[in-house]
Amino acid sequence: MTEVDAPAMRELLGDNAPSNWGKWGPDDELGALNYLDTREVLRGVQHIKTGETFTLQIHMGRTESPGDPLWPGREGIKRQNVLDESSWDGDGAPAFPGGLHYADDTALVFLQGSTQYDALGHVWYDGKLWNGYDARSTVGGMEKASVLPIAEKGVVGRGVLIDMARHRGKPYLDKGETFDHRDLEEAAAAQGVTIEPHDILIIRTGWLKYWYELNNPEQFYDGFCEPGLTYSPELVEWFQDKEIPNLVTDTIANEVTYDPQSGVALPLHCALMRNLGIALTEIAWLDELADACAADGRWSFLYTAAPLKVVNGTGAPVNPLVIR
Repeated sequence: MTEVDAPAMRELLGDNAPSNWGKWGPDDELGALNYLDTREVLRGVQHIKTGETFTLQIHMGRTESPGDPLWPGREGIKRQNVLDESSWDGDGAPAFPGGLHYADDTALVFLQGSTQYDALGHVWYDGKLWNGYDARSTVGGMEKASVLPIAEKGVVGRGVLIDMARHRGKPYLDKGETFDHRDLEEAAAAQGVTIEPHDILIIRTGWLKYWYELNNPEQFYDGFCEPGLTYSPELVEWFQDKEIPNLVTDTIANEVTYDPQSGVALPLHCALMRNLGIALTEIAWLDELADACAADGRWSFLYTAAPLKVVNGTGAPVNPLVIR
């Protein structure tokens, strides 16, 4: 479906789409992360039982095939040595008292080229970002709703993992395979866990497992349409009623790439992030965490994350830490 064929975002979401604009004041840049107060931190801590830790970032700069999974058009990190042992091979080498040698390097990075947090202003429509900020404020750098406020606050609370791939008896969901809030509730019930208000909602589709096991980027991106949540007014209302602060998935864009009914690209970025202020975290590695949860039946834990403090950034890399 082409851009011409698809309805406008406002037509799909409606003139009176659920919104949290103004809920935390006219200058807010944190959105639903405001739900994560000190009480929510302590609620999350209560779910630590064994002290196991899991880091959720994928490798950056993987040189072996298939490389790093990325949104089409982005490139992986380009890391380059500036100093290493060869720097001392010839004349004019750096000299330090005591004779130490050291390594140094630089990197050119898409800020959303790894496991990462979106800024709330990352995606918009009708010329308005989260909380009603003018989209012209993005020109030359995000003056409003950048990733910096998220990074300065940090994200800490009760995380709950819903393993949709395991629930459907698959190692990974198929291209374009969808699910909604009712499927999430059904999977949660089967796992023996409840999705509670203010939970950091983490969804495993197995899509990154598919990327690495397929080991064929050309086939992976052919007809590119990731599995994921699919838009409906009821789903958006469910997220608003649950007061979900943060959606974390193991896909590149958190939702089915193209809405199967309308053909619109990434409508939940607009409905959930732009309108409700829900933070989106993408490309999270969840397989070891899911295996541990399945082994002992504990699907809730303390989730913590702090993206890099990039001034005016549209997003930033992150290595979330889960403690069970």
